[in-house]
Amino acid sequence: MSALPPLALYVHMPWCVRKCPYCDFNSHVAPESIPQQQYIDALLEDLALDAGAAQGRSLVSVFFGGGTPSLFTPEEVGRFLEAARALVAFAPDAEVTLEANPGTVEHGRFSGYRDAGINRVSLGAQTFDADQLRTLGRIHGSGDIARAVEEVRSAGIDNFNLDLMYGLPAQTLQQAMADLDAAIALEPAHISQYQLTLEPGTVFYHRPPPLPDSDLIWQMQQDCQARLAARGYEHYEVSAYARAGRRSRHNLNYWQFGDYIGVGAGAHGKLTWLASEERDRFAIVRSARIKQPREFLRRAAADRVSDRFQVEVADLPFEYMLNVLRLTDDFGEDDFAARTGVAFAQIAPAVAEALRKRLLQEAGSGRWRVTELGQRFLNDLQALFLPERADGRQSGRTTAA
Repeated sequence: MSALPPLALYVHMPWCVRKCPYCDFNSHVAPESIPQQQYIDALLEDLALDAGAAQGRSLVSVFFGGGTPSLFTPEEVGRFLEAARALVAFAPDAEVTLEANPGTVEHGRFSGYRDAGINRVSLGAQTFDADQLRTLGRIHGSGDIARAVEEVRSAGIDNFNLDLMYGLPAQTLQQAMADLDAAIALEPAHISQYQLTLEPGTVFYHRPPPLPDSDLIWQMQQDCQARLAARGYEHYEVSAYARAGRRSRHNLNYWQFGDYIGVGAGAHGKLTWLASEERDRFAIVRSARIKQPREFLRRAAADRVSDRFQVEVADLPFEYMLNVLRLTDDFGEDDFAARTGVAFAQIAPAVAEALRKRLLQEAGSGRWRVTELGQRFLNDLQALFLPERADGRQSGRTTAA
């Protein structure tokens, strides 16, 4: 590794109006009065703790995720961004994204977010079907989505994403396509469309709703991908589609094994440290903050880190491939070596096996791309790169970025 990878900043805002039954994110029902000023102060303390990890780099992106970041006022978001710039440099063209729930959008508020420094918005639409919105526990109606989009556009923010799900309870193919058509009609720059999955610890996991069968879900995915391609949306990651030049730079940094500082309750970070004397020596360190907002606020900054560890060299190939294989772009030997510092020879047998199974295909000299079959059986493809244990069997570790 001769240079550090790009650096991003993730800011976790943990509160929601209501916890959705499918959600396994670190989100918590908001108190009657969110301690906004106290939490922003804590975020800045968090950032100051890891600011040295920039090591001369500027932030290429900032992402306010949650939870529901739009529960915070533009003034507090702006206060954080202004102070953050004094701690870590921002690239002149840094992408700064705010997640928002259409049900929490107030008239004129996005103008305040724009003035605060937000230049990209991600709206959690999920579905346009009124019955499905109630089933999913969403607080907004289908009309709120269009109104939120209009508010974003009126503020002069034309770079926005719509989150959309398919494979919803008892959903038909026609309903899934109707949802997608409604989203496309709003002309977002980016669409994130992903399958509803029943995650452990959620209400839906313990009381599963009736979901479409796997064949129907696969048909939904195929038909939606075709419709998106026909409407000018490039499929560049498992669940991400973008107009030309509007890929999510923040998420791309994750998938390309870039670095990111994570601040806020439950936030995770990945940072690469280079030895000052020897530029070929480095360590990749992962960290996590305490999840519970109340406990997070109670502790001093240094005590909020619940976990910090150096990734073992044996795990780096799998961690890299776990991310990069989600992309439709090709990858190569040089990319792998530059981001992991591991010799390509370590994964050459797994690449050969993936080629044999037609999960990967050649994309030029020393470069490969995931096939359609590989996209469908992505877990099987990623598993080929799991580290070997001492007994020769593959590890079951599934650490994700």
